[in-house]
Amino acid sequence: MTNKSVLSFALVGCGRIAKRHSELLGHQQIKNARMTAVCDLVENKAQNIGVEFGVPYFTDMHQMMQQSNIDVVVVLTETGYHAKHVIELASYGKHIVVEKPMALTLDDADAMIQACDAANIKLFIVKQNRFNVPVVKLREALMQKRFGKLVMGTVRVRWCRQQSYYDQAPWRGTWALDGGVLSNQASHHVDLLEWMMGDVDSVFAMSTTALANIEAEDTAVVALRFKNGALGVIEATTAARPTDLEGSISVLGEGGTVEIGGFAVNKMKVWNFVKPEANDEDVMENFSVNPPSVYGFGHQAYYEHVVDCILNDKQQLVDGFVGRKSLELINAIYESIETGREIPLRFRAQKCRLGIL
Repeated sequence: MTNKSVLSFALVGCGRIAKRHSELLGHQQIKNARMTAVCDLVENKAQNIGVEFGVPYFTDMHQMMQQSNIDVVVVLTETGYHAKHVIELASYGKHIVVEKPMALTLDDADAMIQACDAANIKLFIVKQNRFNVPVVKLREALMQKRFGKLVMGTVRVRWCRQQSYYDQAPWRGTWALDGGVLSNQASHHVDLLEWMMGDVDSVFAMSTTALANIEAEDTAVVALRFKNGALGVIEATTAARPTDLEGSISVLGEGGTVEIGGFAVNKMKVWNFVKPEANDEDVMENFSVNPPSVYGFGHQAYYEHVVDCILNDKQQLVDGFVGRKSLELINAIYESIETGREIPLRFRAQKCRLGIL
């Protein structure tokens, strides 16, 4: 437990996702948290956020760390640079939050975990959808064994990303720094599926680059076999037109069915159990939210969780090891795409192009 009552956060990387993080921290929407500095290699990006929220801005993260009062660093840089930045920042002994996915290769993920362990700091991976109101309710039902034997779990990411989105930054859609829809947009949903359904035994996947002019895929389908015998499906695309369609998860078991839809896993669509309970009739109305964007409302609850973990020395929900788990699954999916084979988990990548310079 720390003797501080308010934590100071600094952002490293001021791109698209930094808007959501800076709004929460800069407008002090998170209790016991404030934003005290921002950094980006592109000065005007850092300056725009720094000026908007009245905090110092930097183009060198090491200079920022030496000159500013910082308790937590939030790494929002290109995914392919997460490992480099986290490892370098760990030497300052400040807790680290890093956006999803934590890295692109398992070696990088392991190095990040090791660096943070050596510095005795907490490593948080951003998985804000775990905090969505309907998702929390679904997890509760699973922990209460209401589904009984699990039969099938499915996630669908049908989003729209026009070419202009990829053209905003040269790293988007590249193998070295980003990957495609599976490693970027759908990584939250892959995490949710594994969290709900349990460990994966094997995967078989196919992909295509349907509409986007990028190196990696914009559309993919994945079949999964879970260790508990259940099957799973991942359907992911950024080629939905003309707008986002859905970000959903469904869980089917011998005891019932739940489906959460909306465009950000935010709307309870089906809550139906063989053995109803007293409060089931209120779930559809009480466990849906209407977020302003695909980012949802989960970031606020996520940051509240981060603050609680640090101030009260609580165990974080998604630490480095949990973040690595979904990354291993994503790597196995890419390995299947490249080889055309069913890939067992606990594998060593040979053909996966993710994170390869």
